[in-house]
Amino acid sequence: MEIEEIVEMDKKHFMNVYNRKYPLYVEKGKGIKLYSKDGKIYYDFLAGIGVNALGYSNQRFKDALKDQIDKIIHCSNFYYIETQAELEKKLILNSAYNQVFFANSGSEANEGALKLARKYFKKKGSNKYETITADKSFHGRTMSTVTATGQDKYKKSFTPLPKGFFTVPFNDLEALKGAITDKTAVIMLEPIQGEGGIYPAEQKYLEEVRKLCDEKDILLVFDEVQCGMGRTGKLFAYQNYGVEADIISLAKALGGGVPIGAFLAKDEVASAFEPGDHGTTFGGNPLATRAAVEVVDIMLEAGFLNSVKEKGQYLKGELNRLVNKYDNLVETRGKGLMLALELGESLSAKDITGDLFERGFLVNAVKEHTLRLLPPLVVEKENIDLLIANLEEIVAGK
Repeated sequence: MEIEEIVEMDKKHFMNVYNRKYPLYVEKGKGIKLYSKDGKIYYDFLAGIGVNALGYSNQRFKDALKDQIDKIIHCSNFYYIETQAELEKKLILNSAYNQVFFANSGSEANEGALKLARKYFKKKGSNKYETITADKSFHGRTMSTVTATGQDKYKKSFTPLPKGFFTVPFNDLEALKGAITDKTAVIMLEPIQGEGGIYPAEQKYLEEVRKLCDEKDILLVFDEVQCGMGRTGKLFAYQNYGVEADIISLAKALGGGVPIGAFLAKDEVASAFEPGDHGTTFGGNPLATRAAVEVVDIMLEAGFLNSVKEKGQYLKGELNRLVNKYDNLVETRGKGLMLALELGESLSAKDITGDLFERGFLVNAVKEHTLRLLPPLVVEKENIDLLIANLEEIVAGK
């Protein structure tokens, strides 16, 4: 299709939920570069919103998918699936969890985690059902997960919302304690908040939340949809803190671009589910799990996660250099290759994003003054240097 036809078809027939103001018509990708149909090249420092951890057109990943397509793409979960079992083994052996369920997305993974928590307490004969989450959090687009999200802009159009969800300030233990009732079943937190502006949890906070959950018989859920799967330099974000939740959710980078989500739980909690309690048509199908097996294998290769940590430190160091040099920059936040640059009041994140787009760089404005950087985990230092040089020229000219 020609570019004009693509735009016309999209405007006429696709539901108007995405603000497609940037004229990028994706044709193909290679490494961290995206190629537009109009011949332009873009360095992707957003990675499909944290999905394309291996970048684009990774040959090993492509070969695995082609091999799987030749065998089987989909079959029912009524039957045993070899790639599903392989992925189960890899996730369990490399985490603190014993059981896993595969879904299609992060929203579904979080929805499933909340359902499991409610069933857990119901099976115990308890009437607990309430969930506490944090301000600035983001947990998904289903009715339950959008209600759990601690940002009004995502849910104000869909009231009345399901009952039993409450939010408190992030990293504020006293506020959390004050929100707990005898009906509290779940505390759901992102170890690093993504859509809210890249805010990491404080070490002491997570440690105290874990103790609080143990004392009050509350299940702790870590939403690692964005911050998990190698993004922080550890396979799972919770491993940076040494604090274990009862359930964690995964998605985005897990499939390297093929849709898959998952939630993992410890035996005591997972055993609450019985046949018929939960299910999915497509979740964990052979193609999706084969993709995730390859992603996990690559991430676990010697040096891969250490390189993510090193490149994240390098990128953060370069961003901090700019913060120290320019008065209109405030701070950097994040871990690994999940970083934010906080701009001063005189700068607009949307404007900076637009300026970088014109120069061939893709980043994201998550708030009025916050730039989010989620490059593919295979980004090179020379790519980072190129981004920083262009960003500095833009900031210096403002």
